[in-house]
Amino acid sequence: MTTDQTLNQAEQDFQKIVAHLKDEFSRLQMGRANPAMVENISVEAYGVSQPLKAVASIAVPEPRTLVIQPWDRSVIVAIEKGIMAAGIGLNPINDGVAVRINIPPLTEERRIELTKHVKKLAEEARISVRNARQDAHNVLKEMKSNDQITEDDWYEADEKLQEKVNKVNQDIDKVAEVKEKDVMTV
Repeated sequence: MTTDQTLNQAEQDFQKIVAHLKDEFSRLQMGRANPAMVENISVEAYGVSQPLKAVASIAVPEPRTLVIQPWDRSVIVAIEKGIMAAGIGLNPINDGVAVRINIPPLTEERRIELTKHVKKLAEEARISVRNARQDAHNVLKEMKSNDQITEDDWYEADEKLQEKVNKVNQDIDKVAEVKEKDVMTV
């Protein structure tokens, strides 16, 4: 493995971390309906636990309403139970054909709570970046100790790695800042 391959692998890991953070942010209940809030909830259907998106379509007919239309009406009760068991604070309404979820407006307390959660998720992403950086750093160190690269190459690669870390940390900060602003907007 070369230094460029190591740096490219680290950068791919960083991008996965940022993508995961954005995915986590999309699942937060923000007072607006978003299919990502419920699409991965486990539902017991046909004797197997499956994500909700595998057994139903999820639509947003109004800004504060989700409609979950199962492809087979026999799983409608399982969908309702799955949503209740997920503990995300949503109350499904079963009308026999579909499950409707009305998203309540956020209170000021809930907004502050969500802001803290956004900061926590961003910090977890930064920790993951540090771990990925350490893994890449260890690979570079091993290459240097095995005389695969010179000390100058090692320092240059380490500096490039740190530049990539700084850039991804800025990206995490921007994404978190946008989400915090979104949470606090009434």
